[in-house]
Amino acid sequence: MKLRQAMKIITKNGLALIALVFFSSMTLAEDKFGIPAVTLVTEPDGSGRYSVTIQILAIMSLLTILPTLIIMMTSFTRIIVVFAILRQALGLQQTPSNQVLLGMSLFLSIFIMAPIYEQINERAIEPYLSEQVTSLEALDLAKEPMKAFMLSQVRLKDLETFAKIAGYDQLDSPEATPLIVLIPAFVTSELQTAFIIGFMFFIPFLIVDLVVASVLMAMGMMMLSPMIVSLPFKIMLFVLVDGWSLVMGTLAKSFGLGT
Repeated sequence: MKLRQAMKIITKNGLALIALVFFSSMTLAEDKFGIPAVTLVTEPDGSGRYSVTIQILAIMSLLTILPTLIIMMTSFTRIIVVFAILRQALGLQQTPSNQVLLGMSLFLSIFIMAPIYEQINERAIEPYLSEQVTSLEALDLAKEPMKAFMLSQVRLKDLETFAKIAGYDQLDSPEATPLIVLIPAFVTSELQTAFIIGFMFFIPFLIVDLVVASVLMAMGMMMLSPMIVSLPFKIMLFVLVDGWSLVMGTLAKSFGLGT
């Protein structure tokens, strides 16, 4: 009991000492190098604008959640789910590997989202770099193409469900939906669409499994696994119909490309 109390006292004092050293070092650095920790520039209209140092800190913080944004707000979710279902339908547990599927999904997402990124670059990034708009205005301009993309893919039923859960019962139009409601509705719609596409790809391979299982049962080969026998036939079928091109084309066309 005494040991536990002593450890608590040491921990508390140690944390206090670390905090003191940290803030003291920040003060010394500011006095020595003249680098303020926080700088707020007041605009002529009375609004505030953060310094470049804080903007860089915000950008670094944004990079930590970038993978989540890629998954939640782009075509990545639909693509990776379809690839996973396709691999399961073929009966291949580790081929292609997860790294290959992730790489294919990432680059196909970049291909599909390229027009959206071009709009963001023209409307938000280039005006911000040329100092025509502020950082907050650039962020608002960048949200519009992403929001339009998600609205074009989201199901109205999912949008209404999440709007009702969040308490937004009086939205004038889908365009007025806030991002906090639109993003989960978009992800739900992407999962629904991915399962529909995956089901369409799964059916032919399921038929092959049923035919092989029926033939083996008729021949009395009960001990031979139908999965092992049907695997070469499923791979052959997939190659003969140019499966990868068909899958990639179907996913791209599901987002309105090439139509």
